[in-house]
Amino acid sequence: MSSSDPNKLISKADKLTKLSLTRWSADWKSATLLYEQAANGFRVSKDYEKAKLAFEKASKGQEMLASPWDAAKHMESAAALAKELRNWTEVIDFYRRASELYMQCDRPQPASDSLAKAARALEDALPDDAVQLYTDACVILEDDGKEQMAFDLYRAAASIYVKLEKFTDAATFLLRLGLAADKCNARNSQCKAYLSAIIVYLYAHDLKQAEKCYNDCSQIDAFLRSDQNRCASKLLSAYTEGDVEEIKRVAQSSTISNLDNVIIKLARKLPTGDVAELKEEAAKGEEEALDENDLT
Repeated sequence: MSSSDPNKLISKADKLTKLSLTRWSADWKSATLLYEQAANGFRVSKDYEKAKLAFEKASKGQEMLASPWDAAKHMESAAALAKELRNWTEVIDFYRRASELYMQCDRPQPASDSLAKAARALEDALPDDAVQLYTDACVILEDDGKEQMAFDLYRAAASIYVKLEKFTDAATFLLRLGLAADKCNARNSQCKAYLSAIIVYLYAHDLKQAEKCYNDCSQIDAFLRSDQNRCASKLLSAYTEGDVEEIKRVAQSSTISNLDNVIIKLARKLPTGDVAELKEEAAKGEEEALDENDLT
C-alpha cells in the first residue's frame, strides 16, 4: 500500500492515539492530520462509510487539540456523508454535535445553521424530527437576538406542518414568525405571517379560530393598517356571508399572490367544506356567547 492509501493512514493514526509501553502520551496533532487526509481520500474514492468514520475521528482529534471550530467542521462533513448514506439517525446526531461545538466557540449563527442543515435533510424522511430541528435552530437565534435570521426557518417549519396536515401547528409557527418580525420591525413579513395563519385556519375549516386570530392580530397597529388586514377582512366577511364566489375572488388577489407558495396553494383551494355550515356554526357560537353574558 502507498503512503497515501487512506486505510494505511487510518491505521497509522489509530496507533498514534493508543498508549503503549513505548508511547506514554497520544500524539493527537499528528493523528488528526492523518485522519483528515484519510477522510478526504475516502471521500474522493466515494467510500462514504469509511470517509464518515474518518471525519468522526478527525473531529475527535480537533476536540482533543482544543479546536472546537475545526471539530465542528469535520462533524458537519461526517453528517453530510451520513446523509448520502441515508443514515438519518447519524445525520441528526452529527449535526447536533456540530451545533454544540459551534456554541462552544460562542458562534450561534453556524450552530443554528447546522441544525437547519439537518432539518432540510430530514424533511421528507423524518418530518417530525425536521420540525424539531428547525424549532431548536430558531431558539438559538432568538436567544441571540437574531430573530430576523430565523424567518426562513419559521416558514420551513410551517410548510412541513402544512404537508403533515397539522394546521394548528402550522398557524402557531406562522404567528411565531409574526412575533419575531415584530421584534425586528419587519412589518411586511409580520403582516404576511398573520394573513398566512388566518388562511391556514380557514383551509382547516376553522372559521372561529380564523376570526379569533384576525381579531388578536388586529390589536397590532401595523397589521390593522395593512393590505394584508384588508384582505383577511374581505375573506372573513365572505365566509360570514356564505359567498363562495367572493372567497374565490379574494383568494386570487395580488396580496395573497405575494405570500409563500405553500400558503398560496391553500388559498387557491378555498373554500374547503360547506361554507353555509360554517356560517351556521359561527352564528351558533355567537348566540352561546351572548347567553353566557346574559346576567338576567
